[in-house]
Amino acid sequence: MAGSDRNKRLLLELVKQPDNSRCADCGAADPDWASYKLGVFVCLNCSGIHRSLSSRVKSIRLDFWEHDLVEFMKSTGNASARAVYEKAVPPYYYQPHQHDNSVLREQWIRAKYERREFTGETKYPPLSYTTGFCEGLLWKKGKDNAQFLKRKFVLSEREFTLTYYNKEDESKGPKAVISIKDLNATFQPEKIGHPHGLQITYQVADHTRNLYVYHESPQEIVTWYNAIRAARYAYLKTAYPNGSDEELIPKITRNYLKEGYMEKTGPLQKEPFKKRWFILDSQKRKLFYFKDQLDAEELGVIFIGTGSNGYSVKECVPKNARGNKWKCGVMVETPERQFVFMCEQFREQKEWLDALRKVLSRPMSPQDYTAEASIKYKR
Repeated sequence: MAGSDRNKRLLLELVKQPDNSRCADCGAADPDWASYKLGVFVCLNCSGIHRSLSSRVKSIRLDFWEHDLVEFMKSTGNASARAVYEKAVPPYYYQPHQHDNSVLREQWIRAKYERREFTGETKYPPLSYTTGFCEGLLWKKGKDNAQFLKRKFVLSEREFTLTYYNKEDESKGPKAVISIKDLNATFQPEKIGHPHGLQITYQVADHTRNLYVYHESPQEIVTWYNAIRAARYAYLKTAYPNGSDEELIPKITRNYLKEGYMEKTGPLQKEPFKKRWFILDSQKRKLFYFKDQLDAEELGVIFIGTGSNGYSVKECVPKNARGNKWKCGVMVETPERQFVFMCEQFREQKEWLDALRKVLSRPMSPQDYTAEASIKYKR
């Protein structure tokens, strides 16, 4: 019993060390589990993925630890494991955080420890996301219906394009050739209704266009995601030759700060309220609204500037409101007009207010002023 207490005390001391105090895989604070095969400390969620890999995990606090296992953990730890398993992670490869969806976290862990993709060893054939070219079939939602059909996609880093075809026969030409310049990709499993659902967003003239795709294989959809990130990284290195990785990596792809349904009225604030799906892209300072959450194109977009430039957000109680079922109001004021939205619950109202104020508080860049000038507000 004394030996068991000593081993537990040693483990608790080890997990407090700076390198071990966060999950080796997703960065969650205060990991309570450890893989005694790999010598890493991990959180509860990541421990389940390790268990599925037969990675031999134990609870630091609840399980019995033999002396030799504790000594192994003492001789390895998160820093030593990273030196081996993360030796050659490409700068564009997305390393998930604790709140990222499960497919990203699982494939990151499998890529590191099971497939050993980042040890610096030469791979043949080379990994798809490292080649600058990726092609294959993805299930894509139709623009005007909810049906998903297989479509061929081709990603070219050399040409900075993502192309897709309505038929597998390429001789009939592509349905769309998408520039990597303004492309974004973000996982949306709940929204799309598939655990591997990916939303691809790009610009067409003055509109934003959304593609909703998935692949049956979790490894394949994460490969596509990182291939897109590789192409975006190459484009940004060309567009900003003096930009550091610290500056460019956050620009490769981005998750949206807030999404959800609100009711919206018109510019006179006398028009009937209509339910709309909103997306707040904090990096672009844009609030998009759609008729439904899986629409291909937005109905309108609102630029969110700063307080010093005539923008504000606050709670509100609309006057002359008609047709609104929800009672928790949000008013966004721009130099051109006031926008009034209604949330279903006070919690959602607060989340929208907090998210919008976060964008308002950030200073505008020269690119932001250009984007502001290009936006035409729609009803």
